[in-house]
Amino acid sequence: MAPHAKFYWNELMTDDVEKAKAFYSAVFGWTFSEMPMEGGRVYYVAMLGDEPVAGLMDKTDIVPPYVPPHWFGYISVDDVDARVALLEAKGGQVVRPPFDIEGVGRIAIVADATGAPLGLMTAFDE
Repeated sequence: MAPHAKFYWNELMTDDVEKAKAFYSAVFGWTFSEMPMEGGRVYYVAMLGDEPVAGLMDKTDIVPPYVPPHWFGYISVDDVDARVALLEAKGGQVVRPPFDIEGVGRIAIVADATGAPLGLMTAFDE
């Protein structure tokens, strides 16, 4: 896990996962492993050799259709729940309250005081 308050993970939300996988494979040499998600969805972990470097997922039914494909960043925090409470007290908004992803960590989707979306994440101890 990255130290507190540093960007830790980035994921691409796209309408065309296969096209994105082909592009990033050709440009950066990434390979992809599949990680099943709730509801039958699949999350693709981009790998550079043995190292996970990013994630890709289909944005359909996650964000409104008018939202273009985009990269989304997560900041590592010491305690997601405490940081979400502080974020709200300082004018931020909770988009999706804290939730756990098995084997990964506790995550919240939020917006800062200017409305910019981002994720907060505390990884589970390995």
